[in-house]
Amino acid sequence: MQNLQLTKELKRVLLHIIFWCCILLFFSSIFGVGNTIDINVFYFSLFLMPVTIGATYVSIYKLLPDYLITKRYFLFGLYSIYTLIILVFAVIFSVFFALAVLTDFKFAKMTTLSKSGIFIITSICLVVIIVSAFKLLKLNLNQSRHNADLEAKILEAQLKLKEQELKYLKMQIHPHFLFNTLNTIYGFALKKSEQTPEMILKLSNLLDYLLYQVDKPSVVLDEEINHIKDYISLEETRFNDTLNISFKDSNCSETLSVAPMLFLPFIENSFKHGKIEKGVLTIDISFKCNDSIIYFNIKNSHAKSSDNKSGIGLENIKKRLELLYKNQYTLDIIESEHHFEVQLKLLLDHA
Repeated sequence: MQNLQLTKELKRVLLHIIFWCCILLFFSSIFGVGNTIDINVFYFSLFLMPVTIGATYVSIYKLLPDYLITKRYFLFGLYSIYTLIILVFAVIFSVFFALAVLTDFKFAKMTTLSKSGIFIITSICLVVIIVSAFKLLKLNLNQSRHNADLEAKILEAQLKLKEQELKYLKMQIHPHFLFNTLNTIYGFALKKSEQTPEMILKLSNLLDYLLYQVDKPSVVLDEEINHIKDYISLEETRFNDTLNISFKDSNCSETLSVAPMLFLPFIENSFKHGKIEKGVLTIDISFKCNDSIIYFNIKNSHAKSSDNKSGIGLENIKKRLELLYKNQYTLDIIESEHHFEVQLKLLLDHA
């Protein structure tokens, strides 16, 4: 890894050296037009290189990244002016020093060697501007890539957060569901009821669904409905003659898939918070499917009160719907003096 980094640095230094050699040849060619002392033109250009290199590196490694890219425009403009002033004085000093050294102060030999001071400064500024433009383009591209990577990381973090929230919601649903079911079986076991083995078998099926299917992103709707029927069967055994339940499902295609444990909390909530009136708890459940739309309706007898709570399951299912089916569902909860009703319309894609 260290050798690779060293190789990259050496390659970078070599490219810079090659680039500045090209600039030196460029200066020699433009300053040599009309001049007969060729060797002096090369050395004259060489004297200007430190000023050019210094101004260029100040621009691309300080002014652009520290002030322009960070949108500190006032400071960028101010320090650019300072840099230009220093550049002008440095060029003047370099020109006179070069002429003094190269001509031994024999000004008759200078002819067109010195050219115009404005022309020299313009040539140097042109190099600085062109290099700075390429550096600015590179910085913008790097910033765009950085922003894209940052957005991708943010989206990934949000996705993981949603996954963790869904897992947390499922963890809340599972103990609540199991607690009610196990209480029912416990009661029958105490009575040594002959129905206990059948209830344990149905609970076993539900546990299999709970442990091995619930972590899947989706399950076939028919499978969800079958486990709902098992749950209802367990509750029918518990309520015995005090339960009047109606369950209907029609036109639900086997190609439709839903999130596991999506409807069970609604049904569990009806059993837990439903009110027995005239000795009977009444619950009506229906599934209707139309192409890729599921209409779910559940209505139970209910006694309205100011401190009535909807339960963990109902609150969790609202959050799950928002996480999993945002803008793909409508949920209406209707509470009256004697009934509590949930109407859910879910728009799905075919599996």
